[in-house]
Amino acid sequence: MQAYTYVSKGKFELREKPKPTLMQERDAIVKVTLASICSSDLHIKHGSVPRAVPGITVGHEMVGIVEEVGKAVTKVKPGDRVTVNVETFCGECFFCKKGYVNNCTDENGGWALGCRIDGGQAEYVRVPFADQGLNKIPDGVTDRQALLVGDVLATGYWAARISEISEQDTVLIIGAGPTGICTLLSVMLKKPRRIIMCEKDKNRLQFIRQHYPEILLVSPEKCEAFVRANSDHGGADVVLEVAGAEATFRLAWECARPNGLVTVVALYDQAQILPLPDMYGKNLTFKTGGVDGCDCEETLRLIAEGKLNTEPLITHTYPLERIEEAYELFEGKRDGVIKVAVEC
Repeated sequence: MQAYTYVSKGKFELREKPKPTLMQERDAIVKVTLASICSSDLHIKHGSVPRAVPGITVGHEMVGIVEEVGKAVTKVKPGDRVTVNVETFCGECFFCKKGYVNNCTDENGGWALGCRIDGGQAEYVRVPFADQGLNKIPDGVTDRQALLVGDVLATGYWAARISEISEQDTVLIIGAGPTGICTLLSVMLKKPRRIIMCEKDKNRLQFIRQHYPEILLVSPEKCEAFVRANSDHGGADVVLEVAGAEATFRLAWECARPNGLVTVVALYDQAQILPLPDMYGKNLTFKTGGVDGCDCEETLRLIAEGKLNTEPLITHTYPLERIEEAYELFEGKRDGVIKVAVEC
């Protein structure tokens, strides 16, 4: 089969590999119908994910059809259309039982697919702990509607869930990339008083303006003053940092009101400094870390009910044999790209 492979720092390559086989009784083999490219894939390419293993097939955002299951798999069967969770989790350890599936203590727990084990920018993928990592796609929901469920939508939904948003709040989201927009969609479900999005990319601003005209928009250099002018208590009640730059990390806590909450969703290339003397007296609460992708069944239900729609984010589609072009487009942020679907 064809599989897009992490060769070495700075180099991915489409290679011919053997079709995966069942290795454990809780595994499933999924025929990938549609995959997507994530910014985390670019982090791997550029060496920012030290745990990523050269030689693995990349990709952790995909949907497909179950082809084969291990004898211990009970929730899915061959022929089922499924989403694939970005995280691998056993469902049985302390952290899984608490819902902290990103911290699963299994050796492949957390983000494994497309990082430490072969992922899904390929014709087939092996999914460990299939009963946990696969969710059946409801009838009437298309592959394109479900494509983002297992990763960027899971991240946005998790971020909104842990941010304690109320209907009286002013919420600031920093970053209007794919994860930022999925965060926006999830925050909108909470019906806060107002939502402000901070973004510098003109194409992304235009996308938000076109699809979500009720959202207030601001550029980074004007953000702090704008938030103060458009909030009730000297800053945003809740800030979600989804951009992942040194400047946006600082902007997040600067724009929060005293005793506000800052949720850091972004993945950074370098360590960030929390300048406690500068923020003394703001009494902020920070929530940080990787997504706990345990709400996929819920988001699929919301998609089926018409309450969530991520399909507009898919702006470009390529066949697997042209995935190199898809990466160049996505990394270069050309042609108004938000997300790229790859037909496998």
